[in-house]
Amino acid sequence: MKVVITGGAGFIGRRIAMRLLARGALAGADGRDAPIEELVLFDNAPPQLALPEDKRLKLVSGDIAEPGLMRRVIAPGTGSVFHLAAIVSAQAEEDTDIGLRVNLDGTRAVLEACRALGTVPRLVFASSLAVYGGDLPPSVSEAVPLTPQTSYGSQKAIGELLVNDYSRKGYIDGRSLRLPTIIVRPGRPNRAASTFASSIIREPLSGVDVVCPVSRDTVMPALSPRRVAEAFEKAHDLPASAFGYNRALQLPGISPTVAEMVEALRRVAGDEVVRRIQWRPDPVIQKIVDGWPRGIDGRRAERLGIRADNSMDEIIEAFIADDLPAQKALVAAGKAG
Repeated sequence: MKVVITGGAGFIGRRIAMRLLARGALAGADGRDAPIEELVLFDNAPPQLALPEDKRLKLVSGDIAEPGLMRRVIAPGTGSVFHLAAIVSAQAEEDTDIGLRVNLDGTRAVLEACRALGTVPRLVFASSLAVYGGDLPPSVSEAVPLTPQTSYGSQKAIGELLVNDYSRKGYIDGRSLRLPTIIVRPGRPNRAASTFASSIIREPLSGVDVVCPVSRDTVMPALSPRRVAEAFEKAHDLPASAFGYNRALQLPGISPTVAEMVEALRRVAGDEVVRRIQWRPDPVIQKIVDGWPRGIDGRRAERLGIRADNSMDEIIEAFIADDLPAQKALVAAGKAG
C-alpha cells in the first residue's frame, strides 16, 4: 500500500509518519492490515526535525493546489491519504486569497486526485475547533452548528462538507477530525493564532524568553502530539459504519486556562523556567482566540477508543521526553526560538 501525508513535513505529519513506519501497516479497504510499501510526505517546505533513514519514505515538495501535481502524488496504488496541509488561522485571516488557495483549492485538489483513483481510498482530513464560533454552549460536540467566525474556520468547515459529500458518492472513505490546539508543538513558532500556547512552554524549557499575547484566564482546549497522532491512526482504521452520515469527529481534550498551563510548567520545570514568560497583550490574537470554544464534548470519539490527555502536566512531560532534546538542538543551531 502507498500512503500519502500532505503537510507531512509539519510536526503532526512527521509524528504520524513515525508511527506508521514503526507499525508498518494500515487497515486496507477490507479492514485488514496491509503493509505500507511507500510513505510519501508532501509539503511546501523541508522538515524542521530529522526523519529516519527508511527506504519506504519519500519526500515531495510543491503546491497543494496544483491538481496535476496532486494526481501524480496521489497516484494509482495509494490506499490512504492523511490531509493535513493548510494555511493556519492568523495567516488565513490576514490573506484571504492564500487561505482560499491552500485550504479550499488545495483540499479540492486532494479530493479530486483521490476520486480519480477509482478505488475509494481512505482519507483523514485535519479539521479544527475553529469551525465553531459565536454564541457557544459550555462544551462543543458534533451536534453544535458550524458558525465559524474566521476565514480559516470557514475553509475547514467547507472541507468537512466536501469530505462528507465525496464519501456519500463513494469517491473516498473519508473522515474529518476536529482538532483542538495541539500542545506542545516542536519547531518554530508559526502564524497560527494559537501558536503562543506551545511557545509559552517550548521556549522557556529551551532557555528562550517568550511573550504571551493573551490574558491568563484565556481557555485553551488542548491535546498533545502523542494523542493526536494516535487519533489519526485510530480514526483511519475505523470502518465507515462507525461514523454514519456525519464523517466529522470532535476529538476530545482538556481545557486549561493559560494560568493553569503556566502553573503546570512551574510544577514540572520550576520557577526559573516560568520567569522566561513575559505578558504583552495583543488584542487581535485575543479576539480570535476568544471566538473559539472553551470546552470540548468528545464523548463520541471516546466511545470509538480515542483518548484525551489526563492533565497539562502529562502534556508537558511528554514534550520533554519526546521533543525537547531536538528542540534545544534547533535553538543552538539558531533555527528556532
